[in-house]
Amino acid sequence: MSSVALPDVDALDRSDPLASYRNEFVITDPEVCYLDGNSLGRLPKRTVDVVHRYLTEEWGSELVAGWSHWIDEAQEVGDLIGSATLGAGPGQVLAVDTTSVNFYQLCDAALRARPRQQRVITDRANFPTDRYILEGLCERHGKQLVFIDDESGEEYVTPAMLSEHLDDDTALVTLSVVQYRSGALHDVRELTRLAHASGALVVWDASHAIGAVDLQFDDDNVDLAVGCTYKYGNAGPGSPAWLYVNTRQQANLHVPIQGWFAQRDQFAMGQGFDRADGIRGFQIASPSIVGMRCIQASFSMIAEAGMPAISAKAARGTEVMLQLHDAWLAPLRFDVVTPRDPRRRGGHVTLRHPDAKQIAVAMREMVKVVPDYREPSSIRLAMSPLVTSFRELWNGFERIRDLVASGRYRSATGSGSRVT
Repeated sequence: MSSVALPDVDALDRSDPLASYRNEFVITDPEVCYLDGNSLGRLPKRTVDVVHRYLTEEWGSELVAGWSHWIDEAQEVGDLIGSATLGAGPGQVLAVDTTSVNFYQLCDAALRARPRQQRVITDRANFPTDRYILEGLCERHGKQLVFIDDESGEEYVTPAMLSEHLDDDTALVTLSVVQYRSGALHDVRELTRLAHASGALVVWDASHAIGAVDLQFDDDNVDLAVGCTYKYGNAGPGSPAWLYVNTRQQANLHVPIQGWFAQRDQFAMGQGFDRADGIRGFQIASPSIVGMRCIQASFSMIAEAGMPAISAKAARGTEVMLQLHDAWLAPLRFDVVTPRDPRRRGGHVTLRHPDAKQIAVAMREMVKVVPDYREPSSIRLAMSPLVTSFRELWNGFERIRDLVASGRYRSATGSGSRVT
């Protein structure tokens, strides 16, 4: 019997100020422990109603006349994202395109704004798309891509580690707020300050942080950031992403794709590009209005609940998962990748096991626990604060314990899907 103290999850649920939000989501099978909200959030019930009304009462009846009030939704929804989750004042966020497109746009703009500096810094554990885009941009612009390596395995960039690589030849630093694999949370304010001291611009990828971490981009002097809306944001698979450009940088940066939505007199359809002032100068083309409605529904819910309460529950949830790991899973050859320090954790924890890939398959197939698997040998498990209960965490970890202790997971075969 483990001596690790176990949390009273039912007491935590009774005192949870966000507990009622669980009823706001579509849960078709209450037996499922859905611990993969860091990949795709559950469907809010209000989204179904909002989208239905958009289809029947707007598109269906208004037809093209609807564009008279749809046309600025990328900015309006961007302001909602900014105020609800990013600590960003109005006129700095657009809800547009995909995270990858936005990352390319802002990194390219940053490099063009620092033409004489030759170095771009990121870390080797950063999200693959970010690294791949940086490789292409550095080749195109003739820059040197520098990778920070974390030998500890925590995939965490400390101020000291970044400082070792910074000099006055650094054009751009780009990191993820929360590391996709380990769940490590970076010190946004301090790392941004250090990069600025060397003269570099900073692009943050907040895809695994938004909706779980109480971000304060304006106060932290962030230049540029991107992220998605379908993880803790619960806006649906493939929902529009967002980009943040601090007001002080908007006149200085020029993105490479000059679309007609960024044209000052958009409907004059004239020759030559004349960029609009402000955040609209960073928009390419027509936004997905049905996607905007999904974001409006889910991020309005986040605004109601408040990010301080949401981030506090995420922090408590990750602590509960670590307690359950220590009591039940550590004796079964699991170990924790995520930092133990609560100030350095986002909304998910990552556990490593030699048989992690087969265990993750068996969790879905055999015991109705939904995680995701990431190479090498890692299982990610999330507390999605608006919908995940503490009892759900307990049940999920209890099933993992029994599955692995019994050895039943070894008979899992998998569905053949390439999605893990």
